Amino acid sequence: MGTPDFAVPSLDMLVKSGYEVVAVVTQPDKPKGRGNKLAAPPVKEYAVNAGIRVLQPVKVKTGEFPDELRKLSPDLFVTVAYGRILTQGVLDIPRLGCINVHGSLLPKYRGPTPIQWAVINGDRTTGITTMFTDVGLDTGDILLKHETEIGRCETVGQLHDRLAVIGAQVLKETLEQLEKGTLPRVPQPEDFTYAPMITKETGLIAWNKTSEEIYNLVRGTDPWPGAYTFYKGERMRVWKVSDPDIKDYNNSKSGSNEPGKILSAAKDGIIVQTGDGTARILELQFDSGKRMGVGDYLVGHKIDTGEILGMK
Repeated sequence: MGTPDFAVPSLDMLVKSGYEVVAVVTQPDKPKGRGNKLAAPPVKEYAVNAGIRVLQPVKVKTGEFPDELRKLSPDLFVTVAYGRILTQGVLDIPRLGCINVHGSLLPKYRGPTPIQWAVINGDRTTGITTMFTDVGLDTGDILLKHETEIGRCETVGQLHDRLAVIGAQVLKETLEQLEKGTLPRVPQPEDFTYAPMITKETGLIAWNKTSEEIYNLVRGTDPWPGAYTFYKGERMRVWKVSDPDIKDYNNSKSGSNEPGKILSAAKDGIIVQTGDGTARILELQFDSGKRMGVGDYLVGHKIDTGEILGMK
């Protein structure tokens, strides 16, 4: 059971490791792109190409879906970013239960967007946890964990792709230990943190925050929803800022300048006042244009110093 790209490496591992995948459950096709045409989830695309039966229930708690699962007589459910909460009745169907692959080191970052918040919050490490699923939201018993460092310049998109591969590896080890009867099972402690849903508004830059917080927000919202601000009422996406640890323009005190004030604009970056120093924008995109480096943008456009970036 899975839906987005993150789940595909785990499904691929199951198929290539010789497990009998009797069905794939994924969310219904949804409109996508400018044409608003129906598009299949990545997991469905893989399953169709692999000749695996696909179920796309609109409702998972009622209707015929639980009966369809019972008819399959599954030994085990594996869930990876499926996006739906399963009832106890559904979880009781497989004789070995349900194993979930989660993109954090539980109990930290339960919830739908753990990878994004790990980057936005400036964490230095994260990882993958496999767990037995129960009716709570990522509250089941912990099985195996794998920790990995978050690169200083790594975007959430890059981290997401790495963790998807690691998740498949940890799932494989989990299933091997399950078969051998050596799989540990540890109840989660009560001191957990939650990773709430990311929205488009999450990417709005508050320039009164520190340069470090802004740097992490930009990395943690790339590729979606993207960090952004407003320049003269027009939305400016900020795709890359320089690392605050680099002692050039950054972290320099700039007197009593208002946060968001553009201090300079040159081919090597747009310098903006932050809450504790400055940030240097390296890549940007306006709604009417393409993503590009500041130097390329300034060839045909002008950015006025003294302007205040912020709300529309």
